Amino acid sequence: MKNVRRILILTACLASLAMTSMAQDAQSSSSCSNRTLNGDYAFRLSGEVFTQGGLVYRDGVAMTHFDGNGGLTQVDWVMANGVPVPGPLDQNGFHDNETGSYNVYANCTGDAEIDFPIPPHGTSGAVIKLKFVIGDRGSALHTIVYSLTPPNTTQPVPANIHSDAVRVSEGAGSPQ
Repeated sequence: MKNVRRILILTACLASLAMTSMAQDAQSSSSCSNRTLNGDYAFRLSGEVFTQGGLVYRDGVAMTHFDGNGGLTQVDWVMANGVPVPGPLDQNGFHDNETGSYNVYANCTGDAEIDFPIPPHGTSGAVIKLKFVIGDRGSALHTIVYSLTPPNTTQPVPANIHSDAVRVSEGAGSPQ
């Protein structure tokens, strides 16, 4: 009877160790870093910008390349109240030369900044800052803009813009 009891206690201890090890493995496999975002992501964005002239509705798409090291490049096509937003265009008619940086935290949240080129005769390009969460082990991305500074200004304006993205390719390619 004493041996049966020892075997049960030993079995319970081994099971506990195995479950602890499995839980730690699950935690480490769900941990994120800048490397989690690596490749091209197709975005759909929409929302509003609150300007002195009134409400401006935004709707658009973007292709963003994350390099896995905290850098990004992007092309986009955005409408403002049903009119295309001005800016430099690539050979496909998309706004280009958008660059920026991002930081991914271990809990799969993060933040990013997108820097737009300076418009002709302008003093500064637009700057968008956003927060994001990563889903599906890096295959999905959900963002909210928390700061939007229009071109040729230094002061952000209130905005309510969000986007959702899916990874379309992994690796070293670039949308530009």
